[in-house]
Amino acid sequence: MDRLEIELKIELTRILSVPFEENCYVAQMEGRTDCLVVDPGLEPTKIVDHLDSHGLAPAAILNTHGHGDHIAGNAALKERWPDCPLVIGSADAPKLTDPVSNLSSAFGTAMVSPTADVTVDDGQTYTAAGFELKVLSIPGHSVGHVVYLWENYVRPLVFVGDVIFAGSIGRTDFPDGSFSRLKSGIHEKLFTLPDETLLLPGHGPATTVAEEKRSNPFVKLGLS
Repeated sequence: MDRLEIELKIELTRILSVPFEENCYVAQMEGRTDCLVVDPGLEPTKIVDHLDSHGLAPAAILNTHGHGDHIAGNAALKERWPDCPLVIGSADAPKLTDPVSNLSSAFGTAMVSPTADVTVDDGQTYTAAGFELKVLSIPGHSVGHVVYLWENYVRPLVFVGDVIFAGSIGRTDFPDGSFSRLKSGIHEKLFTLPDETLLLPGHGPATTVAEEKRSNPFVKLGLS
């Protein structure tokens, strides 16, 4: 795991899970002991150990979408903190308990998660641990994929899951995938944010709106 240095008012930690190199994020307001856990992956012990060692308790578990590598840690966190709400986009909520649609069965491990405590949809606001997050629906990698935007900061940041990566985008060849919908969602809901907006993806390093608009070969502006 490595600490992402952003600004002093929040602590943001990325915890990497193998074998898919999936990023889980722990976000904490400075001076608070509650936090957000975004997309707990296949090595939940790392997440629990981090929270315990820093005296933190999750106020919400946020799933950007329902694929197995992003929901694998839900059960362990809910077992440790049973009252912590599990949050996911409403269209992807069924994936939590369906190993076929969450793709885990295709990789040889039928995986299920506890059911959602809260489902969210485009344009809603979800507040926990001092963060007021705007929910944006961006389907294409998964039909119910949402991202979580925090605007009330010196620069906006977005937990984007598998919508967009540094120099790439999420796969669109799954049964409910669509490149055209993904590209449209990125252009309409991410690329309209300020250029300095920080994008925190489910795999790989952080990037910015400006960088992806300029150089992402799949969705950069001006690409027909």
